[in-house]
Amino acid sequence: VPPVRRVESLTLIGQTLSHFNITAKLGEGGMGEVYRAEDSKLGREVAIKVLPEAVAEDAERLARFEREAKVLAALEHPSIAAIFGLEEVDGRQLLIMQLAEGETLQERIAKGPVPLDQALPIALQIAEAVEAAHEKGIIHRDLKPANVKVTADGQVKVLDFGLAKALEEERDQGDIANSPTLTAGATQVGFIMGTAGYMSPEQAAGQLADRRSDVWSFGVVLAEMLTGQQQFDGETVSHVLAAVLQKDPDWNQLPDTLPQPIVELLKR
Repeated sequence: VPPVRRVESLTLIGQTLSHFNITAKLGEGGMGEVYRAEDSKLGREVAIKVLPEAVAEDAERLARFEREAKVLAALEHPSIAAIFGLEEVDGRQLLIMQLAEGETLQERIAKGPVPLDQALPIALQIAEAVEAAHEKGIIHRDLKPANVKVTADGQVKVLDFGLAKALEEERDQGDIANSPTLTAGATQVGFIMGTAGYMSPEQAAGQLADRRSDVWSFGVVLAEMLTGQQQFDGETVSHVLAAVLQKDPDWNQLPDTLPQPIVELLKR
């Protein structure tokens, strides 16, 4: 039986790591815990992601992540949350990022469908961010409402660009045992390649992702914005993946007043 690990989220708030004063926890997931912090050197607020131990304790994967982080830091787009740096403090690997204010698109959709006149400007900003990254050879791989922040005035920030690639392990893509969400190691669960309900079919099948995978996920997000409903759902992760591989969305959920070009865009 492995030893019980200390719960970091109970200890980091209120701490000072280097020149960063941790003030609040913003969220957590397979890619690490995210905190709000004050940068005392530059007098600004930032978001800090504490990388998972599976990455921090693996020298080869950490070196690969550092190389990928340099590429991500070169991404400059108004709708992409910037990466400021990567630091090691007290044995922890910290990714320093631009703090994106506002609610997530997931929180916005939870209130109900997004009206078309609001949804299209948001979708356009997401698409422009994705295109800008693709032009740099970077694929998001985990595009979903929870990774999109929307400010009160409708400005979009897409989060975690390329981190799925930066954090993933080298693997034999042809091995079905290396399915992206059903990993063998408990320390790796769920963070390698994305979130089941927004995965493209090739990701759900454990195959290589490319730009088209992000295009698929963008369509799923747009459909969810317009309907207020997840397009691929199920009782278990396996059921969700099966739906992605075998089913089309329920097009009848789309608003009757939706312009036909948008319907055709979603079907494509």
